[in-house]
Amino acid sequence: MDKNKFAFDKMNFLLLAAGMVVVIIGFLLMTGPSSSPEHFEPDIFSVRRIKVAPIVCLIGFVSIIYAVVRKPKQSDN
Repeated sequence: MDKNKFAFDKMNFLLLAAGMVVVIIGFLLMTGPSSSPEHFEPDIFSVRRIKVAPIVCLIGFVSIIYAVVRKPKQSDN
């Protein structure tokens, strides 16, 4: 099969996978204990959950968009 007919090359798939991993890490950073009616958990307002995790997710989503938009190099076979 001719490689020039594919929309993505190996680098696109690697960037896409890396972006997905970064997004998953961002969502994992958002997890933690939750508050209940009987107990207030102040950790829900931590810097990690409010600022760091959304920025990590945003970086992951931007890298996924770049991986989809990136044009593969054309080889002269």
